[in-house]
Order: sequence, then C-alpha cells, then structure tokens
Amino acid sequence: MTDTQKKENLLWKVKCVIYDCDGVLFDSLEANNKLYSDICESLGRSPLTEEELRYIHMHTVFEAVRFITRNDPSLEPIALERLKQTDLRRYVAYLKMEPHLIETLERLGKAKIRRAISTNRTTSMPHVLDQFNLRPYFDMVVTALDVNHPKPNPESVLKILEAFHLQKEETLFVGDSEVDQQTARSAGVRFIAYKNPNIPAEAVIEDHLEILKFCC
Repeated sequence: MTDTQKKENLLWKVKCVIYDCDGVLFDSLEANNKLYSDICESLGRSPLTEEELRYIHMHTVFEAVRFITRNDPSLEPIALERLKQTDLRRYVAYLKMEPHLIETLERLGKAKIRRAISTNRTTSMPHVLDQFNLRPYFDMVVTALDVNHPKPNPESVLKILEAFHLQKEETLFVGDSEVDQQTARSAGVRFIAYKNPNIPAEAVIEDHLEILKFCC
C-alpha cells in the first residue's frame, strides 16, 4: 500500500490519537538508564547491560525490576522498596521532549480530536505531566496502575475507547516498540510507528507533525 493510499484510508475517520509515552513523547533512554543504574548500585550489583536497558525501556517498572534481579530473585522486593522510596522527580529532568509535540497536540485539539496516553509507566507519570505542563493537552492518561493488565494487553486502549465512546477504526495508536504494535493489534486499532521502520505499521513517521496528515 502506498503512502497516498494509507492516507486516504485514514483521513477524516480519526477521532482519537493515543500515544505511548517513552520513546514517543519523550526520549527517555537517559532517564531510565540513570534511575535503574542507581537502583543497581544500591543493590550492590553490576551496572545495567545494554540488553537490560533495552528491556527496561519497553516494559513496566515491575517487569523491569524482575528482569534486573533475575539472577538473584531475593533482591526483587528490596529493589521495589528502593523504587518506592525514590523521588522520581529527580529523573524527570533527564527526559527530552520530542520536537513539535506541543504544536501537534494543539492542532489535534483544535480539530476536536481526542488525545490520550497509554503507558506502562506507573507512579512517575504525574511528575512527567506536571514537569512538562502536559495535562492541558491530553484528555485521558492511562498508566499501568489504571489497568489489571498493562501493555501489550489491549486493556488500556479499550479503556480509552470506552471512555470516549469511540469505534476502533476511529482511533490511531502511535508507538515506537513491538509492545506498542502488539497492543494496537490486539485492540484492533490502527498503528503508526514513530521513528521505527522495523515494526509492522499502517505508516511510519519521523516527526510528530506528520500525524496531522492522517487526521487534520
């Protein structure tokens, strides 16, 4: 399917754009690396490996802790307690907002298109929204704490569809990972890959403004 055909299939049908957070709204690799490296140091274990950082970047905090303590499961509850005691606001400063995000969100809002977030972040998400003043730009935010089954389970996306009384074909999910792609596929909504041409998607975009050509 050509880009023109993809656009024709999507244009005018979109009433909601759902975004993943990490890797889409923000480049958060440095923040994740800093947080979990500090946790590893507090546990007296070796620094994060590249494999561990890649895994952490795509999974929930609970899955991430389980993964970095997999060689000594007795450390898992200790790591979770350290995280609970950590002031996550210290790490929000390491996030880098993606270019043209605010402009895109403003234009979607003017077009009366709902804007939502589906993320596997947990307690850190409110800090992120406040630090970057993003609350006015999103109509709904669903974290891993708001569902029984986080991504790639479709529960978070279906929760958004239900709240806004939307049809699946009226919704786009913008993500950067296989977890996001699997979430969109399971939920039955169209998937737009952000800066990742290596995963199946309706389209791939390199800049947030490109999403406007599908719905505005």
